Amino acid sequence: MPSLTRRDLLCAGAAASASSLATKSLLARTNILFAEPTGLDASAAVAPRERLPFDFDWKFQFGHGSDPSRDLGFGSKQEDFAKSGDFKFATEKFDDSKWRPLNLPHDWAVELPFVRDESLQGHGYKPLERKYPETSVGWYRRTFEIPESDGGRRLMLDFDGAFRDTLVFLNGYFLGRNNNGYAPFGFDITDFANYGGKNYLVARVDASFGDGWFYEGAGLYRHVWLTKTDPLHLGHLESYVRTDVKSNSATLNLGTIVQNQGAKPETCRVHWQIVDPAGKTVASADSTAQQIAADVSATFTAVAKLASPALWSPETANLYSAMATVESGGNVRDAERVMFGVRSIAWDADNGFFLNGKSVKLKGTCNHQDHAGVGAALPDRLQAYRMNVLKGMGSNAVRTSHNMPTPEWVEACDRLGVMIMCETRMMSSNAEGMAQLENMIKRYRNSPSIIIWSMGNEEFTMMPQPQGVRVLDSMIARSHELDPTRLCTAAVNQSFETHFPEQLDVMGFNYSLKVIDAWHAAHPKVPCVGSETASTLSTRGIYETDKLRNWVSAYDVNHTRWSELAEEWWKFYATREWLAGGFAWTGFDYRGEPTPYGWPSINSEFGIVDMCGFPKDNYFYYKAWWGNEPVLHLFPHWNWEEREGEIISVWVHSNLDEVELFLNGKTQGSQKVQPFTHLEWKVKYEPGVIEARGSKNGQVVLTEKRETTDKPESIKLSADRTTIDADGQDIAIVRIEILDKDGRHVPTADNQISFKVTGEGALIGVGNGDPNCQESDKEPKRSLFNGLAQLILQASRMPGTITLEAYTEPWPGPHLTTAKLEITTSKAQLRPAL
Repeated sequence: MPSLTRRDLLCAGAAASASSLATKSLLARTNILFAEPTGLDASAAVAPRERLPFDFDWKFQFGHGSDPSRDLGFGSKQEDFAKSGDFKFATEKFDDSKWRPLNLPHDWAVELPFVRDESLQGHGYKPLERKYPETSVGWYRRTFEIPESDGGRRLMLDFDGAFRDTLVFLNGYFLGRNNNGYAPFGFDITDFANYGGKNYLVARVDASFGDGWFYEGAGLYRHVWLTKTDPLHLGHLESYVRTDVKSNSATLNLGTIVQNQGAKPETCRVHWQIVDPAGKTVASADSTAQQIAADVSATFTAVAKLASPALWSPETANLYSAMATVESGGNVRDAERVMFGVRSIAWDADNGFFLNGKSVKLKGTCNHQDHAGVGAALPDRLQAYRMNVLKGMGSNAVRTSHNMPTPEWVEACDRLGVMIMCETRMMSSNAEGMAQLENMIKRYRNSPSIIIWSMGNEEFTMMPQPQGVRVLDSMIARSHELDPTRLCTAAVNQSFETHFPEQLDVMGFNYSLKVIDAWHAAHPKVPCVGSETASTLSTRGIYETDKLRNWVSAYDVNHTRWSELAEEWWKFYATREWLAGGFAWTGFDYRGEPTPYGWPSINSEFGIVDMCGFPKDNYFYYKAWWGNEPVLHLFPHWNWEEREGEIISVWVHSNLDEVELFLNGKTQGSQKVQPFTHLEWKVKYEPGVIEARGSKNGQVVLTEKRETTDKPESIKLSADRTTIDADGQDIAIVRIEILDKDGRHVPTADNQISFKVTGEGALIGVGNGDPNCQESDKEPKRSLFNGLAQLILQASRMPGTITLEAYTEPWPGPHLTTAKLEITTSKAQLRPAL
């Protein structure tokens, strides 16, 4: 393999760094690691490290959880694992021509029908468990080639996550297994690869068992990667950058581990190059050289200084990069780029949370990881869309409930300036629990968005027991060892009088407003945060609770027996300086755990926005009291046919001084805005226009109207972007709504719309935010729910145009004017296919 000098590598890398940081594209995530062919002239040399996407050109088929004859014969003999290299389904002899072709990420659960079985309620009534063996096991197969020139390199196959129990095979050999749904896992395939020929990779995924009590999906729902390195290489997830900010400078403590998987000792050192957000090299450092024996690893450290660093914050999400290169004999043997931010954090028992020396109230939400149309298999761009929706209401923090998040979600927070409470799935000090914890911390300890680690959620069987204290102590000790820069918490909803919560660096309260003040008074030196709050219930666009239709009023009047209204919890936290803030349950509605109703409800109604990300009215309460902009939000809609003369409750969320309400030009009175509350008028309905006029310092600064609309007339399509990358992964998120003859949005429309997609892309999902809708997420049609629906288009890998047509079928009517939308897919720098 041709060798590279540091100069060759850094010159190529600096250009790649500037480009990736300038675009801030989530689809350039792999550029975080330098060693991709895109950073070097491939004709001149082989990159020291290649990290290649492995998402395309898979094939899929259902297996069976109990019948080997319907499960590729797997398990038909007790001695299946008796001999190595004997798994025929992972060889050239196996015929997969009738399998379904697809790309990753993939969630087969969202494609399944709904089944009325109360044992499936928590997971959204999808048939995934041992008594549904025909839909609980899936097989994935991929054929690829590895060039003969890769002989002598180390090859690592990495899965960002799979749900759930996964067995992986290559070329007839068993590689290994993974038995949790959220932590990444990988296998060294160096010894099992076929160099200069075809390779046959197979993964059997069994979703019969779950990790949580909510929808979790099924299958290879996160990315897969192939990484190629020199035998002398940086350890997986071993590189870190710890920042220490003082005055107008920062000290960077740099560290990594180098592994020598070669046959002889190697002498090497590690060089770090620090690049600022503009792509300029601003610092460098070198470790001491060491000799590493064969099959041994060694730790390398160095220190760098930054003068006048650009700090990371919600307002200025400045990101630096540190390129670590392994140098031996004047040649670069491996290279890796790590993104990081320079910022300081502090938790104070009297004054809450501080970022960069300034007091910051955490205005957060808890979120699961599924979305309308795609289930748990979210395209990268959708992660950024969801985060932008939450940030749009003034939210500055999220909690990864209740599991290790996908890398793209964390990167979205890094780039958008949103802070994270990062939570592990298994609260245990056993081998599996500690492995998950260590994996999470090593993977995300360089992300500036992470401000605290959470050891677990509501472990009610463990918290009152002495074992719970010991487990928690072990987990926190290991967390501090891996990352001495962050504190630890856990989400506690009971056992407040025990020793369990006393072990926490920061006390995390789930709900429990009545005990918080007393607990703080008894433990005045412990910082406190609301790890989970709210659980307010509402259905978008519904203004009367209807238990027959499983609808909950969108006014802020409903919550569960254990929780609080939005106005109640936020006023409590906002008026106590010592509380660092809180995380509302939840930002988005999510599949499974249907609350407050069961069947036919298939998802929760806790969200501040629905499954599509369409805001409910409480969104504007938070925007008024969390954001920095003037807010005036008037609701409900004004389409109350056959209710003339009845009293309608009219609400306003606003942070202005005063609001006056008008009905058809007649004043209904003016009210002054009180902090952390809403305004309300009782208005006798008559068709026409209601209007709110908001004043600041005696001057009207905002107005908002709701009009009685005519019947549906036409379809309107609008996309979040009309030009996307032709990389096979980028998406456009399309909003579908109905207009009347005057072009006004009809807020009560429920028409079913059909779709036709042609050109260089495909429809990958549809939704409408209705918690009771059991229409398919994958078919090219969807009914609107209270005036809205959503469709997701994904580009192919060929530049061109995607054309979307939306129309109504001749029956059952009524006929609406057809709408058309075109999305341009532009040429993208494609990574080499394998």
